[in-house]
Amino acid sequence: MSKPDNLYTREDWPHIPGSTRRRRAFRPDAVEFDCDVVVVGSGAGGAVVAAELAEGGLDVIVVEEGGYHPTESFTPDSADAIRRLYRDGGAIMALGAPPVTYSEGRCVGGSTVINGGMTWRTPEKILGRWAREDWVEQIRAEDMDSTFSRVERMISAQHQDPWTVGRDNRLLQEGALKKSWDVIPNIRNQFHCAGTNNCAFGCPTAAKRSTLVTYIPRSLHFGARVLSNCRVDRVTSKGKRITGVEGHVVTQNARDGFPFRIHARRVVLSAGAIHTPGILFRSGVHSPSGRLGHNLSLHPNVKVTAVFDEEIRGWEGVHQAYQVREFQNEGLVFAAVNIPPSIAAMTLPFYGAELRDLMHDYPRMVIAGMLLEDTETGRVRNAAGKPLATYQLSDFDAERLVRGTALLSEMLFDMGAKRIVLPFEGIPDLKSGDDVKRLYAQKIPKECMELVTVHMMGTCAMGGDRARHVCDSWGRVYDTEGLLVADASLFPSPIGVNPMETIMALATRVAAQILSEGRQPTRLYA
Repeated sequence: MSKPDNLYTREDWPHIPGSTRRRRAFRPDAVEFDCDVVVVGSGAGGAVVAAELAEGGLDVIVVEEGGYHPTESFTPDSADAIRRLYRDGGAIMALGAPPVTYSEGRCVGGSTVINGGMTWRTPEKILGRWAREDWVEQIRAEDMDSTFSRVERMISAQHQDPWTVGRDNRLLQEGALKKSWDVIPNIRNQFHCAGTNNCAFGCPTAAKRSTLVTYIPRSLHFGARVLSNCRVDRVTSKGKRITGVEGHVVTQNARDGFPFRIHARRVVLSAGAIHTPGILFRSGVHSPSGRLGHNLSLHPNVKVTAVFDEEIRGWEGVHQAYQVREFQNEGLVFAAVNIPPSIAAMTLPFYGAELRDLMHDYPRMVIAGMLLEDTETGRVRNAAGKPLATYQLSDFDAERLVRGTALLSEMLFDMGAKRIVLPFEGIPDLKSGDDVKRLYAQKIPKECMELVTVHMMGTCAMGGDRARHVCDSWGRVYDTEGLLVADASLFPSPIGVNPMETIMALATRVAAQILSEGRQPTRLYA
């Protein structure tokens, strides 16, 4: 498939139609553009905003730091995919005790290209909390129903075809049913997924309906321009009125290439909960609440590696087909998540012959994970011009992580597991249900826990109180004219489920608000 005409990569610079080159003393040979709205980021937030605005008749430019990688470029080569599709090799840490490793996409389509495709509406109780405690307008379930439906139609949200469910996910379902636990089939943004289990490295069939194959083509069809390999350094302004963005083309060796400036009446930041506040910090934007970068939630995840006698072949079948929701009221959700052998080996606490012997059992492994709806929040700060995340796991959440790990291990032993490797340094592998009973009562230091996440939320929280929130109910940054946010930064609190559909729905709301205001500047908050 050829590259769309109005999607530009670093090779297209500096001869992009509609651009001008102006020699400036402070910025030689800058390439400049004009548009109605510039959108920073092309994932679940940015691509949705861009498509809705372009269809509404506005001139839109999308700026994406990562490269353009079409469907036909995706292969099972995980090492290559991590280099091309992930920010910093997918191994960035929120500093704390323990540190939390987080991953995010950096490519056209953003993290929707590399996520597992789970597509869940925001739980009604969360929407009710946002309305009640954060004074978010028109956010209750009945208000959002048509918005969720619109998103779901665009991304083909539906259950998996049964023949694409692998043995690892069947075991998860059977184990939950055996214990009479609530287990539900995942709703995923897919259309006849083939079950290649390559979700995290780019879907090679385009069955996963990421924004790369849905909202980005839609935005291009309606005239939007997408500039890939371009990093936004800062938002430009005149007083409290936004005038656009400026940045650099990212060269192949990750150095700054051509500088660029985009003039626009509105800027929508959709760079994620880490980099959206980072851009705001670099731009000198100040929130009257003083809460910019605060309220970082992470949904900490732990995984266990269970070895069975039978052959599982976890690489066959969809990445996640079911979720165990029995303990969702406690903030715990379980799933089976196969990962490639090279990455599995890297995360196991063994070396040499011991690691070799364990990896010999890779075909008999079930790798299962647990998501925790956290009660503590961290913070994003500006460190030498780059965003730095810090996060301290609470004692309460640490205890729940141990309890959830024990519950998950108990279920896996019931289904025939012979050995379970834990995500806790210094804690011996579990060999039986008796070991699980001891785990329930064991006090495990937080520093010994291996935590990961792909759900970063909350650093530009929306709400009706400018003394507590960074953005209003519609994503407009308080006290700044023409600046909006449309990504997981907006979440006032964690949602306990995969956040993609929530981000897309909020982005749809942001776009609708912009369209309702027409081409006039947005109002200035006093």
